[in-house]
Amino acid sequence: MKKQAGFVPRSFAVVGAGCVGSIVAAFLAKAGYEVTLCDVIPDLLKNATDRGIIIEGAENLQQKVTRTITNIDDLAIHKPDVVFIMVKANALPLISSAIKEFHREGMYVVSWQNGIDTELVLADALGKKAVMRAVVNYGCGLVEPGHVTMPFHHPPHFIQELDPASKEATIAIAAALSRGGLTTERVDDIASKVWYKGILNSCMNPVCAITGYTMSQAMGDPIVFQVIDNLVKECVRVARANEINLGWNFYREAIEYMSTAGNHKPSMLIDIENKRRTEVDFMNGKFIEYGQRAGIETPYNSTIRSLVKALEPK
Repeated sequence: MKKQAGFVPRSFAVVGAGCVGSIVAAFLAKAGYEVTLCDVIPDLLKNATDRGIIIEGAENLQQKVTRTITNIDDLAIHKPDVVFIMVKANALPLISSAIKEFHREGMYVVSWQNGIDTELVLADALGKKAVMRAVVNYGCGLVEPGHVTMPFHHPPHFIQELDPASKEATIAIAAALSRGGLTTERVDDIASKVWYKGILNSCMNPVCAITGYTMSQAMGDPIVFQVIDNLVKECVRVARANEINLGWNFYREAIEYMSTAGNHKPSMLIDIENKRRTEVDFMNGKFIEYGQRAGIETPYNSTIRSLVKALEPK
């Protein structure tokens, strides 16, 4: 416990140079930290160290990072104190096994991703003491490599450790993010916040992926909205059956939030357009799984997941 209490992170790695990862990397570098940005796609990294990452919208920033790498194994050389995982959840088994090869005592790995139970995949490989889960509250889009839009930013962001022994380290990481401008709080109820956002993602992302609609188009179509509405209600039933606290006013808050999302393509629609695998198994798939545990039928989530899975091979 004494070791965690004295933990002061100085170097960070961000795995995933899409819009979410680019934003975190830029804000950490702005705070003066050593930042290594990693992605297997070289083109996503080409502007991060020379011109710098450009952020426009709710926040405006141009910031260079320390270095970029295309092989996660090279993090063994740079020895970051904290690794943020920003890749799609379906890549987690590969990512966690790679990190396991160079992981050391006192290095922390943070799942900063969409989906439910992403942190558990990391913990299976690295142990609970090394793993934390975060929930991000900003929207983003990729204009070009190293150039992202940030249509909204609703801090604070949230983070929690899986093992109570790492609490002080979590507080230190939250402080580092806040110092850069991404105000982050260490909380005791990260599961509720993960599920809160997980429902929003599971009710909007796959519907847009199937229809090709933006968020505002999906919410504005009365027939499509019926599907979204029933998904929300089904997900709430599953959450409450599993004793997840969403708050008494969740349904109204969820509909209001999605109604004001704007003419924005969610990530799952972009994945389908770019012929990539989606995160549907960590979204709707998890509501199916937790529904089965609690004896709750999930016909809407089952149908939506099947339709998305049918689109993926195309």
